[in-house]
Amino acid sequence: MPRRIPILYLIVSVLLLVSVVPIYFFVIRVVEANREQLMVNEQMLENGLTRSLADDIGLRQANLHAKLEDFNGVVLAGAGGGLLGERMNSPRLRALLQNFVTSSPEVAYATVVNAESKGASAGRLESDVFMRKELGRALQAARDGQSYTGQPLAAKIASRLSTIVLVSEPILSGGRFNGMIAVFEDLRFVSDRLQSYSVAGMTTYVVDRQGRLIAAPGTQYQTGQDMTGVEVVKSFVERAGRVQFAPTMNFTVNDGSGKTRMLGTYALVPSLTWAVVAQKSQLDAYASVYAMQREAWNWAILAVLVSVALSVLAARSITRPVELLTKASRAIAAGDFSQRAYLKSRTEIGELAATFNLMAENLEKLVADLKRAATENRELFLNSIQMLAGAVDERDPYTRGHSDRVTRYSVAIALEMGFKDDEVEVVRVAAQLHDLGKIGIEDSILKNPGRLTPEEFEVMKAHPLKGANIMRPVEQLAALIPGVASHHESLDGNGYPMGLKGDEVPMIARVISVADTFDAMTTERPYQSAMEAPYVIDYIDQMAGRRFDPAVVAALKRAFARGELVVGPRPEAERLTVER
Repeated sequence: MPRRIPILYLIVSVLLLVSVVPIYFFVIRVVEANREQLMVNEQMLENGLTRSLADDIGLRQANLHAKLEDFNGVVLAGAGGGLLGERMNSPRLRALLQNFVTSSPEVAYATVVNAESKGASAGRLESDVFMRKELGRALQAARDGQSYTGQPLAAKIASRLSTIVLVSEPILSGGRFNGMIAVFEDLRFVSDRLQSYSVAGMTTYVVDRQGRLIAAPGTQYQTGQDMTGVEVVKSFVERAGRVQFAPTMNFTVNDGSGKTRMLGTYALVPSLTWAVVAQKSQLDAYASVYAMQREAWNWAILAVLVSVALSVLAARSITRPVELLTKASRAIAAGDFSQRAYLKSRTEIGELAATFNLMAENLEKLVADLKRAATENRELFLNSIQMLAGAVDERDPYTRGHSDRVTRYSVAIALEMGFKDDEVEVVRVAAQLHDLGKIGIEDSILKNPGRLTPEEFEVMKAHPLKGANIMRPVEQLAALIPGVASHHESLDGNGYPMGLKGDEVPMIARVISVADTFDAMTTERPYQSAMEAPYVIDYIDQMAGRRFDPAVVAALKRAFARGELVVGPRPEAERLTVER
């Protein structure tokens, strides 16, 4: 073998080599952005945002006024051409109002008021003193032939606190004042739009001509709150709405924890005296500017990361053999002894891989021998169990094959009930040995072709405990004992030998009990004829909840329905009265 090259020397050499490259790129990297241009971009962003929101709100308001104007004709037609007297109580007029509210999500309340100040209304709001005052102002404006947009009010709509505003149009017929149509508009859509724009530190809200809050996202501000303490709002109020778009301005606000430098602007809502305000802390607004100042440090960190990354990539070619060895070791630890680590390396790892493969080959042979021995031992154990059960069955010529059939039925039921593999195996062996205790019953009783006397039956009832006592000295059979000792117990407590009741009866015994009964009733006995399987299934089903576990009975029925409990056809006989 050539002289081994220490892996440490290779890794150190690679790290020294790649450390020069990031430093070179860091030195020649020049990052200079135009600070002033970044600031202008942020200011243009706020201007564009407020203009977009203002145009959207103005368009919605214009659409609402247009809908009200269109609805004027509908109201007049629905009231028969006039709004006097009893026509205001017309069901048709109320239905029109209700339909208008239902078809207009932004409308929370609609009312028609005639020249006599009588009205009809519909909506999701309960009228209060503030709403009535607004309606009075709207009616006065309508008498003058003018539209009206009121002051923002806080109201509960469907258990939700919202901001509403009154919008009205006069109803004119032939140039004569007939009344007005007025709605309280739910400004939820405004709050939702404001919420969608209030991200990344941006705060947007809407104020009226006096600087009072109309709508805002969240609960930071309250409807009607005086916002003139904010510099940008104060500027809007002082300019009396003469400037539609204000330049972005710097100002300072006191948020209770200290002064914060802000950047803000506003845009006038077309056709209204409202303004959409957007403001943002300068720390957030000029984040990109401040990021530039930190860019040199960031590039330094990036240089280090690149250096590390390149070092890792280079080291991968060295550490890959270790990973292959680790992977093969884990596979062997998990039981796959066929894994090998095929490596060609002049380092110590190459020698380690060759030694590892030799060890894996020896382990594979050893495990194969152990598995073969374990399989042979298990087969010997199962064959011994089956032979022992067969010896018990052979003592009674009328029950030959009984243990095998009960085992088959018990396993089918256990699988149907979703038992785990190890639980199924316990059921299999316990069912095979369930009558082991009969080996201690006298031939005169066991082979009696007639019905047993009460005294003989008491002796026969001892066979479950005899079987359990035979198995008890063998520690490995401990899990089987409950099935053998209790397979004649009954849920109602009328079983034997211990008279267990309900949950006291082990589940394994409940399974074997149903399987045992099914086989006993479907095979020929000296004291009964074999019964048809469907009849037996029906009988066992009738005993569910009293003698047998309903879940076990249900599993038996499903297994039988799928053909997993194959029983040869036999003539139906009378119901079994006594089972041994």
